[in-house]
Amino acid sequence: MVSVKEHYDSLLSDVYTWLMGGFDEAKKSNVAFFNSRNIKPLSSGVAVDLGAGSGFQSIPLAELGFAVTAIDLSQKLLNELKSNTDAHSVTVIKDDILNFSDHIATHCELIVCMTDTITHLKSKDDALKIFQESFNSLEDGGKLILTFRDLSEELTDTDRFIPVRSDENIIFTCFLEYEPETVKIHDIVYIKDHETWKLNKSCYRKIRLSAGWVEKHLLNIGFTLQESTNSNGFQTIVVMK
Repeated sequence: MVSVKEHYDSLLSDVYTWLMGGFDEAKKSNVAFFNSRNIKPLSSGVAVDLGAGSGFQSIPLAELGFAVTAIDLSQKLLNELKSNTDAHSVTVIKDDILNFSDHIATHCELIVCMTDTITHLKSKDDALKIFQESFNSLEDGGKLILTFRDLSEELTDTDRFIPVRSDENIIFTCFLEYEPETVKIHDIVYIKDHETWKLNKSCYRKIRLSAGWVEKHLLNIGFTLQESTNSNGFQTIVVMK
């Protein structure tokens, strides 16, 4: 068992962009996501991307006109983000997302924590810290957008083996092992090197968050719920201060 950072450093960051369908496809998906929700700068134009990865969210937001602070623990992914930014307004920070408020000097119009980032935290208490700190950091009328895999319902038996993605050079499978508050994620990756398949494997934990739990605590903090939708087990929650 390794930490989330160790898991990304040793395995996931090397294939993360590929896993999401490639940068162009992932960016295109988020452009559509933001446009369908009429996300655009209307006041301060300050946005924060928590768990920015290689820029799937940050760059579309910058292209919309936001001044984006992109925060992630993976230097490899942040290097990819930098190579993808061109002249867009993105400030890149390598840090734990729990410290995000240390890197913003004014209230934000938008905070996004997408692509399952919130479940990478160590505990539900850490998720609550992100919720509260987001509320404190947003201007009135500012929005928080969360997208995450709802792991509250357990898969059983062979359904716990998930073929994530494959092509002629990479095969990515994961196995889920459920615990009361977390899920052990066993990632198994075969990468073809010339005519030889090389195995890389690693295991880390994600916290189990349900949509109901997240909504309840966001509302308790003082947010107003604008959207809560689920598509194929992936939850989208949008709230406004």
